[in-house]
Amino acid sequence: MQADVKTSVQRTSSFIADAVALIVEAGQRAIARSGLFRLGLAGGNTPRAVYAALAQQAHSLPWDRVQITFGDERCVPPDHADSNFRMAYESLLSHVPIPEGNIFRIKGEIPQEEAALECESKLAAVATRFAEERYEHDLLLLGLGEDGHTASLFPGSPALEETNRNVIPTTGPKPPPRRITFTFPLINAAKLIVFLLNDPKKEAILQGALRGEYPSGRVAPKNGRIVWLAGE
Repeated sequence: MQADVKTSVQRTSSFIADAVALIVEAGQRAIARSGLFRLGLAGGNTPRAVYAALAQQAHSLPWDRVQITFGDERCVPPDHADSNFRMAYESLLSHVPIPEGNIFRIKGEIPQEEAALECESKLAAVATRFAEERYEHDLLLLGLGEDGHTASLFPGSPALEETNRNVIPTTGPKPPPRRITFTFPLINAAKLIVFLLNDPKKEAILQGALRGEYPSGRVAPKNGRIVWLAGE
């Protein structure tokens, strides 16, 4: 991790409430600034309860001004148990008044490269609208795997070395192996990145990431900041 990146570790005994507060605050600021809140969702198990709690506070955000992306997706249909979209839909998106067109789902049911290019195209159109080099999330939520991976950027993967593309096909060591993931160039264009970490057993991995180890330690937004929200 670059030394000049603004990084903070926020330890909390109210993980879900504090995660929701971070999302709502970032959303309200983004909408006041540009009229749109670009929110990237993380997959996995940890965010589910956060999304459900956010849905209960749906009144806190104007959802017609929220744009949803996904940091990665498994190559499965959207109704599959392993689908990150399904988890987010069941816990959050089906409970808030967000227009369908505001949800940039990665289509895990079509060929990997086709799905990656389609997602890239959607993001590029928005970036052009805002005169950005690449799409800039107002808030990108990420997780931390037991091997230090984030999104579907796993240790030793060729995807770690991608410097041009924003969304690419990749393969992971855990099932389902075929995936589509955001790359470091896209991740590091975000204004705010929040790692959701609600497992004290991952403390050693967190410390390693803070030292620049693991794929997660390579997250270093150019003009943004990182918050590690760590449940106690």
